[in-house]
Amino acid sequence: MKSLAPTDENGFTLIELLIVISIIVILMGLLFPAFKGVQDQAKRTQAKNDLTQIVTAVNAFYTEYGKYPTAATTDATATYGPGGSTTENSGLFTELRATTSALNTRQIVFISPPDAKDQNSPRSGIKSSTGGYYDPWGTEYAVALDANYDNQVTNPYGNNNGAGADPIRQGAIAWSYGKDAKLGNNGDGKFTGSDDVVSWQ
Repeated sequence: MKSLAPTDENGFTLIELLIVISIIVILMGLLFPAFKGVQDQAKRTQAKNDLTQIVTAVNAFYTEYGKYPTAATTDATATYGPGGSTTENSGLFTELRATTSALNTRQIVFISPPDAKDQNSPRSGIKSSTGGYYDPWGTEYAVALDANYDNQVTNPYGNNNGAGADPIRQGAIAWSYGKDAKLGNNGDGKFTGSDDVVSWQ
């Protein structure tokens, strides 16, 4: 015959469950900023790698053809992407990717970035409809070439604003505006303390 006496059952009370849930929420709140920081650093690293590949591709083009992949005759008109005389970088990358033969007559592929996963809001890749190359935050990379062949290009951040001297003694430079999509700290044009990424440092 079964006993009708109450038994001692193990279980969680409502208060204990609420305490555990509260601890989990607090821990998630502490970990989320750290996760965002790691994610931002990963994007900066990817942008730096992309910029290095862009400059390497331009220099390889120069080695192959004895000229830079531009028809411009001044450095000011050979600046592609945001803030440049050519506001899109697509013309440069169609040459480097050999999707046109205007300057790249031998159709050599110097760079082969992937297509952006979301073509409507491209990040980290090529926008197929235009051929522009976008950074991880969704802004086109900027590239400046030494079109007058004096082995220097203008520093987009000016002289001694954290990105070195002006001019920069290189034939090609590239940079990304970073997360805020503006040159420098929210558009102040200074590299120091900004989230921008550059190829020459």
